[in-house]
Amino acid sequence: MEKDEEWLIKCLNATLDPNQQVRSFAETSLQQATLQPGFGSALCRIAARRELPLGLPAVILKQYIKKHWQEEEEGFEHPVVSSDEKVAIRGLLLSLLDDPHRKICTAIGMAVASIAHYDWPEDWPDLLPSLIKCITDQTNMNAVHGALRCFALVSADLDDKMVPKLVPVLFPCLHTIVSSPQIYEKPLRMKALSIVYACTSMLGVMSGVYKTETSAMMSPMLQSWINQFSSILEHPVQSEDPDDWSIRMEVIKCLNQFLQNFPSLMESQFRVFMGPLWQTFVSSLGVYTRSSIEGIEDPYDGRYDSDGAEQSLESFIIQLFEFLLTILGSPKFVKVVGNNVKELVYYTIAFMQTTEQQVHTWSVDANQYVADEDDNTYSCRASGQFLFPWGFNSEVFSHFDMDCFSGALMLEEVISSCGTQGIHAIIDSAKTRFRESQQEKASGASGWWRMREATLFALASASEQLLEAEVPEITKSLGNTLEQILSEDMSTGVNEYPFLYARIFSSIAKFSSMVSQGLIEHFLYAAIKALGMDMPPPVKVGACRALSQLLPDTNKEILRPHFLDIFSSLTDLLKHASDETMHLVLETLQEAVKAGPELAVSIEPVLSPIILNMWASNVADPFVSIDALEVLEPQQQPEGLVAGSLDLVTMLLKNAPTEIVKAVYEISFDPVVRIILQSDDHSEMQNATQCLAALISVGKEELLAWGGDTAFAMRSFLDVASRLLDPDLESSGALFVGSYILQLILHLPSQMAQHIRDLVAALVRRMQSCKTSGLRSSLLVIFARLVHMSAPHVEQFIELLISIPAEGEIQGAYQIKVTTTALALLLSTKHVELGKLNVQGYLIQSAAGITTRSKAKTAPDQWTLMPLPAKILALLADALIEIQEQVLVGGDEDSDWEEVQEGDVETDEALILSSSAIPRGRPSHDYLDAMAKAFDEDQDDGDDDDLLSGADPLNEINLVNYLVDFLKKFSHSDGAIFSHLLQSLTKSQQDAIQMVLKQ
Repeated sequence: MEKDEEWLIKCLNATLDPNQQVRSFAETSLQQATLQPGFGSALCRIAARRELPLGLPAVILKQYIKKHWQEEEEGFEHPVVSSDEKVAIRGLLLSLLDDPHRKICTAIGMAVASIAHYDWPEDWPDLLPSLIKCITDQTNMNAVHGALRCFALVSADLDDKMVPKLVPVLFPCLHTIVSSPQIYEKPLRMKALSIVYACTSMLGVMSGVYKTETSAMMSPMLQSWINQFSSILEHPVQSEDPDDWSIRMEVIKCLNQFLQNFPSLMESQFRVFMGPLWQTFVSSLGVYTRSSIEGIEDPYDGRYDSDGAEQSLESFIIQLFEFLLTILGSPKFVKVVGNNVKELVYYTIAFMQTTEQQVHTWSVDANQYVADEDDNTYSCRASGQFLFPWGFNSEVFSHFDMDCFSGALMLEEVISSCGTQGIHAIIDSAKTRFRESQQEKASGASGWWRMREATLFALASASEQLLEAEVPEITKSLGNTLEQILSEDMSTGVNEYPFLYARIFSSIAKFSSMVSQGLIEHFLYAAIKALGMDMPPPVKVGACRALSQLLPDTNKEILRPHFLDIFSSLTDLLKHASDETMHLVLETLQEAVKAGPELAVSIEPVLSPIILNMWASNVADPFVSIDALEVLEPQQQPEGLVAGSLDLVTMLLKNAPTEIVKAVYEISFDPVVRIILQSDDHSEMQNATQCLAALISVGKEELLAWGGDTAFAMRSFLDVASRLLDPDLESSGALFVGSYILQLILHLPSQMAQHIRDLVAALVRRMQSCKTSGLRSSLLVIFARLVHMSAPHVEQFIELLISIPAEGEIQGAYQIKVTTTALALLLSTKHVELGKLNVQGYLIQSAAGITTRSKAKTAPDQWTLMPLPAKILALLADALIEIQEQVLVGGDEDSDWEEVQEGDVETDEALILSSSAIPRGRPSHDYLDAMAKAFDEDQDDGDDDDLLSGADPLNEINLVNYLVDFLKKFSHSDGAIFSHLLQSLTKSQQDAIQMVLKQ
């Protein structure tokens, strides 16, 4: 064995040889060695020597475990590690967690976490005690770090079975680490807090079902954790200390989870930590001002610790704002901060100042400035903007996007949660910050303009809510404040303070209804003048924004002398514009053409060549095509033209070869998506949805690569689904969302798999708001299809289904097959949650005679309640009854086909007559076949069904045979349950089921 290990060491060293041939030979030899028994344990023993550089054995061991540990896993390669060797590897790995090199320790921790995923707790019961022993060993800090790193990796993969076993044992040990700064360094305490966060997050997921149990588990520990969190937050934030920022960030993340998952428990603790939290919030502003706004200290942007966790000041501030958002969004806790909402807004405005990095970036890149202004993607300033009513999930956004949303989100949530009090807080804080900027300006401070610009930005970000506040006192106060700020800055040097002037332009446009006409005209002329002069790019951007919003409502006589200057300046700008600035100039040109159509006609010979050349140079950008067309053809197109065109394209796609579909996709995909995302015309949205469904049906997975950007195409499909499932969208616009989503899950299953949970949540929200039976029915079909996709683990899907308001009439052969068979699958699980639900059963017949309208109002229909499993069985019985009735009705109808021979008719009639006695006798196979035939012929599928039925293998199911087989198996395997459920059915339903059971 020692010789083998020596050979392995030499082979590992050779993989690092600078000679390529030596490396290749060594890598091949190493690959062959992985196929030999004992390779993994040999690697562990070599790793324990700590002789090879960079922890190479640990890295290869991690890869080896991934490939050879578990046969069922994706990427598995034979041979599988033997049971004896697994025992040896598990024992050796734990002894390696105290490696002083962080990267090696991480590799070992990942190997342990990988094995734990498969083996803990059943096959590795000593894992938890061993790790606990490591983290409590104060004499070996390397072992503490290794065990914590391992726990952090394991905690990311915990489920609701593991967490209850882990938390009571682990949390006291973690508390000891966090509460002992004299023993444990900040990185170790941060790692402990990150594990608390991960476990608490899982407890939050569990609390929906196990609320009592999770609350009982956390209640004894809560007080000590809150006290510890408070002791960390109560000290002022330290400058240029990323470890201080990071440990506070972990504390705030934990508090956020506690608050969201255990709000009742946290009520008594809220005031305990609010004081320290406020101290952190206020003191962090000074650090942020010096580091990011003024740029005189290091903000550690883009810096990460040894474990890869970001340590920037920006990420800490954003996490702080997110927690404040949680507090403001909670009815329980917003009342507590309500008395201090003015102070909260006051400090938030300061966080919204332009940073030194932004000034540098925007000064040299106008496109970035336009993009950031459009998307609100910049630093903590936009973080203050959105403290309003929008939903927020930090995991959805990248860090750069998150920077944007903190401050602005704060202001929006203030208005949403505090109403008029919040509006007054914003206006009063804006006044205070304006006065402070006046004082800074008078004292000669060079950065006085930043607070002035942030004040205007804060007001503009809340402009919709402020303008909607129909309270005379508010309107007057806001109008006076704006008038004062804008009037004072009329004479501000444009070149000296370009970002302030740009903000003034955009603010005057947003608040034009609240300021004097004279002020509007002053800045309108200033904007026209700025376009034609040598001004900094941000000023020209602001001028374009002001004109695009002011031109539609400006008196045309006032504008007439200036139209030529406007067109001349804009066309000159267009020659030099690119990317984002090009779109902005085109949008401004559109409004100029609409405002001055007579002059636009006269300059068309000059304007058209410039726009067409610009379009030709950017033909790959569909938005340029649309903007250019709107400039050149401002007149409105005939009503219904778009919807009709989409309908024709969809008809073409349904039977077109792939090359035609691909050509249509390349031209129309982006415009069709834009129609769904932006149009308010329900006919256009319906036809565009059908068009996309047809594209997916034909193009399938290949379609994603047709445009060259797979991620963009998939994101577009998901954006469309999000818009159509928006609960606030009228049902008519989303009428065909069911067919569209079914196409996605049928033809893009691997891409949709990771979004199923979010999709189900969106479907549930849409069902709850849906008022149209057709839309509700189509959404039920999606749920039914997802039930089939979850097989054979249907029971895992049931928790998601029990909250669905499942009412709707299902029509169409394909839809009926999918939903009926899905009900059978649900019933077959015998899931305990199904039996807990009681649903509407049968109508209780009134003995009061004819029911008039007045009687119906005073005595509405009453229904019995029945368990959900019994209801499902009743629905399956109803399906059999309906099919049997179709057989009978089919024999009574007069035939319109003269070619049918008399003998055929007699045969059919004989079959019908024989069927009348079938409920009491034994049904023949011919009768069951006739039932299946009657069902298929009775269902007249539409075009949308054709797209689905042709692609879905479920449509091949013979529904009658499926129901017969299911009922037989169910009655035989679970006779007692079946008999109990059968008693809840009506006589006709029982007869229908008994008939097929006798076959």
